[in-house]
Amino acid sequence: MKRVLASFAALTSLAGAALADTYGAIAYSPSTRAIGWSYAYDNRGDAETVARRNCDSSANDCRIAIWFRNGCGAVAVGHRSGWGSGWGNDGREAQRQAIRSCRKQTGNCRVIRWQCSESE
Repeated sequence: MKRVLASFAALTSLAGAALADTYGAIAYSPSTRAIGWSYAYDNRGDAETVARRNCDSSANDCRIAIWFRNGCGAVAVGHRSGWGSGWGNDGREAQRQAIRSCRKQTGNCRVIRWQCSESE
């Protein structure tokens, strides 16, 4: 019985580790188009802080364009400083959503960065 309980405890621990949330974020500067990102963080706050820090330090308008948990995010830019962001369960969906969001602002949109909360 002890062996069964120990095995159950080990499996429960492994399952909990596999289900842990991971966060990522992408920061963007509309004035310089600088970009910073993060992934594999345990919480949203740390992911956003690192993404902002990784954005060009000379760009004083870097802001979080998108954050994501257990998924992916993307940023797309177009004409006349228009941009958009989106998220999804995978990189392809995140990029599709970012293009869709950008097209509401401007034309000729293209993804400049996508990232998943786990490295993909």
